[in-house]
Amino acid sequence: MIRSAAPTQIVFLDRATLPPQTRLRALPFEHVLRMFDRTAAAEVAQRMRDAEIVVANKTPITAEALAAAPRVRMIAIAATGTDNVDLQACAARGIVVSNVRDYAVHTVPEHTFALIFALRRSLLAYREAVRAGRWLETGQFCFFDFPIRNLAGSTLGIVGAGALGRATGAIGRALGLRVLFASRSAQTHQQSGADSREERVPLDTLLAHSDIVSLHCPLTPATHHLIDADAFARMARRPLLINTARGGLVDEAALVKALQSGQISGAGFDVVSEEPLPVEHPFQALLAHPGFILTPHVAWASEEATQALADQLIDNISGFYAGQPRNVVRPH
Repeated sequence: MIRSAAPTQIVFLDRATLPPQTRLRALPFEHVLRMFDRTAAAEVAQRMRDAEIVVANKTPITAEALAAAPRVRMIAIAATGTDNVDLQACAARGIVVSNVRDYAVHTVPEHTFALIFALRRSLLAYREAVRAGRWLETGQFCFFDFPIRNLAGSTLGIVGAGALGRATGAIGRALGLRVLFASRSAQTHQQSGADSREERVPLDTLLAHSDIVSLHCPLTPATHHLIDADAFARMARRPLLINTARGGLVDEAALVKALQSGQISGAGFDVVSEEPLPVEHPFQALLAHPGFILTPHVAWASEEATQALADQLIDNISGFYAGQPRNVVRPH
């Protein structure tokens, strides 16, 4: 909570990470808000120096930057993921960290299935073939150059049973998919009070039996490179791999080899370990591959979702100022 005769100093380090049409409601207390489209790592400490509240989406906030900003009392993350913030350093200082939750419960699952449909039905490959004149060349009403598979009757394996994973599972069941969730123990289902239609299995079982594997878990030290060369070797059904969560969950060099060798039948990614995609990134080798789709981290960014995010962000800041912090994130 902040109580001062002077206006509260707030800095938004990366406003350009939200669409320009997204409206930020006025805060209900006297303040000075400085906004920067983006902030380089070398600029973070200086821009935070006089701030009491720091707003950031993906800008890294390190212990070193916090040490140079003694007035900071709150960090309001304009996203769900907080892997860009040193949570231990914040806890040691008593800095409240709040994030935005469940705003993407429709947009991310919808994007997930957009990738799934496009890959299972080879939509982009057929579009490119038509553009190149292949349809006319065949001399008949259709052609069959690329595989087309139904979703109904297939198995969807979901890693991450939070709001996004569950929403993805609900869509999958509606489309006739069998849905599996990765679990660390056979008892998790009963202990969690999970939906009785969910089938919880160990990750190895999920990888072996899924036709589609979709990632919806946070990036932590425990989940870094969760999907690696060994995991690809266990994917007996040559599934699609979908990642709309975090790039670091997958060993990206191993993914390239798995797709090129046929260990998996396709991959749809909205995230990479380094964004924007560097020119030397392993995924550059796949950008023309008919079984690979990469979108620029926009699964979360429907107009409805980004406005809900902005509204919740303002609510988090207002709640902290009023002494009732919301959506507080603790160190792992």
